[in-house]
Amino acid sequence: MNPPFPGKYKANGSPAEVMEDTSEPDDEAGIGADCPACDDVTGHDILKEQAKGSGTDYLVRCLTCSKVHTIQVRPPRAVEIPFMLSEGPTTELVNIDIDADERLSIGDFFEQAEAMWEINRIEDKENQSKKSLLASNISRINATRADVLRVRLTLTKGGVSISSHVNVPRDTTFQGGTLYDFSGETWRIRAIHTGEGRTMKGTVAAQNIKRVYLHEVKREEKPRQPRTEKERRQAWKEGRLGYNPNPIKTDVKNMPEPKPSRRNTQRKKKKRT
Repeated sequence: MNPPFPGKYKANGSPAEVMEDTSEPDDEAGIGADCPACDDVTGHDILKEQAKGSGTDYLVRCLTCSKVHTIQVRPPRAVEIPFMLSEGPTTELVNIDIDADERLSIGDFFEQAEAMWEINRIEDKENQSKKSLLASNISRINATRADVLRVRLTLTKGGVSISSHVNVPRDTTFQGGTLYDFSGETWRIRAIHTGEGRTMKGTVAAQNIKRVYLHEVKREEKPRQPRTEKERRQAWKEGRLGYNPNPIKTDVKNMPEPKPSRRNTQRKKKKRT
């Protein structure tokens, strides 16, 4: 076990209250420990260290009064805490060993079963919800999957709407009005519900979304192709057949007379007879 730099220790060797030392460690000052002679936390030199069970005994000398004494460093005992791990509609109960002196808070992240989880509820021994507790005082913790989020969807096609969901990475965003591919089809995001309201064009992070509303994207109907010469000329004129740099202009005066139909020919024969 490495020397306890730069932690503070009591004279009897047990760790003091957890205090983070944000200052840079000073090698000349040794390690900080409670000196029984000075009755204060002073710098100490390590003279000898010896493994004892799962911990270590350090023989140290106070740099202030030269008092030699022993510091016993022992790892904190572990407590087993039940964790309710929720991923979408699935919830699993897992018991995890935590150091008894470790403080856990709502919003903390931890790794379990190759996934990242976020604590959203902590209960004490009386099953009361708390924002932060030492592990030794916790009866149960609820946590949700943090690296993958489940986003609810409402898909509308025609007059029918169905509910579904999609699992996305935590940093995914959705933007209203854009196209979105889901289940082999292309949809348009018509609205995003955040719990505080809806947005039609805004961009929202997946973790802040309550539901995304998707509408079917209708395929554009192809225009009917012209069938006669007259329809073709009109289509060129309207630009429906593309750009025509030299459209055909028909001279009405020089147009050949239309051929008489069979019915008109029969009528003329009857009149002659």
